[in-house]
Amino acid sequence: MLKKTFHIALFILFPLYALEHYPFSLLPRGYADSALEPHIDRETMKIHYEGHHATYVKNLNEELKDHPAFQKYSCKQLLTMLDKLPEKIRVAVRNNAGGHENHTFFWRCLTPQYKKPSKRLIKAIEGMPYFGSFEGFKQQFNQAAKKVFGSGWVWLCYDKFLGELFIMTTPNQDNPIIDHRPGEAIPLLALDVWEHAYYLKHQNKRASYIDAWWSVVNWDFVEENYKKALL
Repeated sequence: MLKKTFHIALFILFPLYALEHYPFSLLPRGYADSALEPHIDRETMKIHYEGHHATYVKNLNEELKDHPAFQKYSCKQLLTMLDKLPEKIRVAVRNNAGGHENHTFFWRCLTPQYKKPSKRLIKAIEGMPYFGSFEGFKQQFNQAAKKVFGSGWVWLCYDKFLGELFIMTTPNQDNPIIDHRPGEAIPLLALDVWEHAYYLKHQNKRASYIDAWWSVVNWDFVEENYKKALL
């Protein structure tokens, strides 16, 4: 019962994340550090969450503390108005708001209770001629992830204007909504390919991490994002 109650509480918390503004906070992931083993190890998850993600939150609050005019905005809003921010905090807000936004989304892309994607989602992916099949999509996603130079992210996104699913990559902690008009690149699924996401277990073998990651993808969350994107 406790576990069920916790997950209900988490479900309530995350929709509120869209309204979160300064001071930002580190929301619970909903599963333990060890929950994704053997695919992603406990120590990596602990450092990734309590170290890297928490630092983005701390730094973002630090950058905004002397700028009350921008404290009412969510991470997503800040990332779509970077040109309006004071120049001296613009890069730091881009990096740290992006880091907070990306990681909060990334934790929800993972689950210790893996289920296969639904027939509806598979049909949507296979309906894109450039994927050809669900396996074709995975292969293209894998290739994109392997080719990210240095640190960055791989995304499955939806374009409301074209009605298409597509794969894109972003460097550093950039989010797809940066440099795109609203609805043009709606994130459905994300993979963090920064070395801190996998180095303790997989060392320099990024491909090994990518293969393991598919075993903990939260396809229910991806489909939830897809349904919202269609509205």
